[in-house]
Amino acid sequence: MEKEFDAIVIGTGISGGWAAKELCEKGLKTLVLERGRMVEHGDYPTAEKDDWEFEHRGKATTEDIKKQEKQNRTGFVTKEAYKHWFVDDLKHPYNEEKRFDWIRGYHVGGRSLTWGRQALRFSDIDFEANKKENIGVDWPIRYNDIDPWYTKVEKFIGVCGEKMDLPQLPDGYFSPAMELNVVEKHFRSEIKKAYDNRTLTMGRFVNLTGDVKHEGRYNCAYRNRCMRGCPLGAYFSSNSSTLPAAEKTGNMTLRVNSVVYEIVYDDKTKKATGVKVIDAITKEKIEFKAKVIFCCASAMASTSILLQSKSERFPNGMGNDSGELGRNLMDHHFRVGATAETDKFEDVSYINNRPTSFHVPRFRNIGGPEDSKNNFLRGYSFQGSASRTDWKRGIKELSYGKDVKEELLKPGTWRIGIVGFGECLPYHENKMTLNYEKKDEWGLPTITFDAEFKENEMQMRKDMLQEAITMLTQAGFKNVKGYNHTESLWLGHAIHEMGTARMGRDPKTSVLNEFNQVHAVPNVYVTDGACMTSSANQNPSLTYMALSARAADHAATQIKNEIF
Repeated sequence: MEKEFDAIVIGTGISGGWAAKELCEKGLKTLVLERGRMVEHGDYPTAEKDDWEFEHRGKATTEDIKKQEKQNRTGFVTKEAYKHWFVDDLKHPYNEEKRFDWIRGYHVGGRSLTWGRQALRFSDIDFEANKKENIGVDWPIRYNDIDPWYTKVEKFIGVCGEKMDLPQLPDGYFSPAMELNVVEKHFRSEIKKAYDNRTLTMGRFVNLTGDVKHEGRYNCAYRNRCMRGCPLGAYFSSNSSTLPAAEKTGNMTLRVNSVVYEIVYDDKTKKATGVKVIDAITKEKIEFKAKVIFCCASAMASTSILLQSKSERFPNGMGNDSGELGRNLMDHHFRVGATAETDKFEDVSYINNRPTSFHVPRFRNIGGPEDSKNNFLRGYSFQGSASRTDWKRGIKELSYGKDVKEELLKPGTWRIGIVGFGECLPYHENKMTLNYEKKDEWGLPTITFDAEFKENEMQMRKDMLQEAITMLTQAGFKNVKGYNHTESLWLGHAIHEMGTARMGRDPKTSVLNEFNQVHAVPNVYVTDGACMTSSANQNPSLTYMALSARAADHAATQIKNEIF
């Protein structure tokens, strides 16, 4: 195959797919490198299976757990319907000074096939927080810089939701929101009565609704099997959307089983010239050249590649003049909230197959009389849903025969649950490093994690717990029970790893500039979670996509003007 291209994109997930699409559509011959196997859109082996068709009824076997022991700690990625989307921990090891649940999918599309699909914009409250509070470094962009790119992305991927006119959660380009059920509407009404600064809305998801057509994709059929892969393309993934768009241009070359381990630097031009790759199957080493390189391998993987890219100019890793490469590791903290029941609406039936949840946007530390009561910085949001228990409750029944069958034909109790998602501050000491003593089967160093949540997050969780209980109680729900699962309070668990190659204004304190370029190597861009300067509380994937599209536009202009 060809060895020289206009652009190289490392990774095929959410950010890599967008970089590939934008670069190819701008006429650049683009090599897209994926370290894992090929997955075509529609190649989703469990998407059509019903629960009873799985050999082990969906449970992980002892053998599965041996191969995915660390990922099994999450309690959900090793299930029979999903396990093929996540890596073998024995084949892809890593190290922990402090526990870190690193959830990875090595295949075309990456975690775009399994993500939670919430598409939430950051606001200027988020982009300005570091500067106002003297935390970390200032973002080099503001909301107005990224606003048009959010819109561009939303129009292409399809986001359902409703406009709320909230400064902490800017509105976007939406198709009709999915409908709240009767209990959720009741909760929304009670929140509105009790609070001036809180509201409940249906979550903003990339599940297609409405009349707008998206090529090769169809509206959500409410199968609620998104994590298995959707043959309809009803939710956004690289496989169903951006990679087909890139392929359509004729400018994309996709190479799978390609483990990138180094970006090559030319000291004379002070630019990168290409990347070094190990073929995952044959172990052959290959070098590809390009005018511009996009690191979109996921936060940890992109930073690992930069750290391995050593030269006389960069003895501690490419772009690491500041010493910040690998530091400021963030993730959201969650699994704190409350559950409850209600005996109202017993005459309303409900099928629990909607693939979306409701959202209570952040209401702490955004200005207002309540903010002075808080002993923590930043804020959190709630996600949740209400549903009726189904026939599975019969597993715990002691009766049998006709009576139990008739009882199980009736709708069960209405239950509701809310879970908080909180912001994590960017702590310099939270880091990932490379261990050259422990190598993987390709002879590459493994990653060691040393990061933890700190006092600010712990104080926030206390408030999250109390407010979850209070909100459900004030709304009239019964059997309200709070929970705070501190036993799973580890970074990585929310699968929103961010930081380690942060954007900033000053090369002395950051790795990337306002266009996601490595300060000292301007033809290398990093647009996945590694680039994040702070985490906000919103799901970050929409921001990755918008930054990727913006950076690709910038790179294409640089090439056109012969700067690269």
